[in-house]
Amino acid sequence: MLFKNLFVAVALAGTALACPHPKAAAHPKAAAQPQPAAHAQAGGAAAASPTSYPSPSPSPSPSASPAKTPATQSQSNGKLKWFGINESGPEFGEAHIPGVYNKDYIWVDTKQVDQFLAQGMNMFRINFLMERLTPNSLTAGFDSNYLGNLTAAVNYITSKGAYAMIQPHNYGRFNGQIITDTAGFKTWWTNVAKQYKDNSLAVFDINNEFHDMDQDLVFRLNQAGIDGIRAAGATTQYITPEGNSWTGAWTWVSSGNAASLVKLKDPQNKLVFQMHQYLDSDGSGTSATCVSTTIFQERLVAATQWLKDNNLKGVIGEYGAGSNAQCLTALQGGLDYLAKNSDVWLGAIFWSAGPWWGDYIYSMEPTTGVAWSYILPKIKSYFGH
Repeated sequence: MLFKNLFVAVALAGTALACPHPKAAAHPKAAAQPQPAAHAQAGGAAAASPTSYPSPSPSPSPSASPAKTPATQSQSNGKLKWFGINESGPEFGEAHIPGVYNKDYIWVDTKQVDQFLAQGMNMFRINFLMERLTPNSLTAGFDSNYLGNLTAAVNYITSKGAYAMIQPHNYGRFNGQIITDTAGFKTWWTNVAKQYKDNSLAVFDINNEFHDMDQDLVFRLNQAGIDGIRAAGATTQYITPEGNSWTGAWTWVSSGNAASLVKLKDPQNKLVFQMHQYLDSDGSGTSATCVSTTIFQERLVAATQWLKDNNLKGVIGEYGAGSNAQCLTALQGGLDYLAKNSDVWLGAIFWSAGPWWGDYIYSMEPTTGVAWSYILPKIKSYFGH
């Protein structure tokens, strides 16, 4: 996601936005957020003002409208395994690397995690930046403060019995350049996965929303990530590959992701293909207006059939919509469709929460986010674990 107001975002950032999605509202200095004990990020007075906040991105429209006939349904229990929320903040201020904690970026608030747990959520997708975790290069050592905060968040979430998705929010890029060093990318993932190899509730998300890249490179980066994770001795965890074209569900087949990524191999057979889906006209997640009351389900049909045809599993790693009647009906219809096809769909993760969202149109931040009160109470019934 980018900013809720694209024009304001550009003015604030002074640079091109990474992806065509609104993300965090412009937020100067939010109230100080305490860090986990013993992991306080280095502060400093000389930080630049916060700027572009990454956000979901628009998937290109498919060449043809997806068929609206529901996919053939296999036996399903009618409930989704993963009921999740995206946790944003560590990836904010991407124009300022490494940035200053609590000025350019923020970490997960455990009190808010507790509130989501109380609502039945059991999956937290933690967005962070590779450049802050391993400054300078893919194979560099860790920044101990940033790693400490990531690990504190993962450990807190998983200690409660929930899943923590470790998710580099990088769009297939490092320091703004497309990652082409697959060996270095494998090493990066081996180094990261070693930190969590004994935590079976950690989930590894290869990279957020590859886009405008060679399809074979996207395949090779995903395979390198899988190989690196398993080489670390992390053999019990789920891995979620993502596709090109912003990993859109509605373009999964038409973009070439389906034909390419079906060839990915995991010796542990625990791949869960991650797709994202927004309900506005261009699928970018930048508007509170939904195309129709049935658009969510319609945009899932082709991908669902692909999962079934290939005996694979999927997860909607980002979805979101405005807090209004039409969007709510669309969300309920799509989640009902996912639940009825829970033989292939493991769950869905709403975009988004985090301490700095303010009045962002998709904010589900407890208890002030508009989606917390309008959407969350009306979608809980589709999840069960």
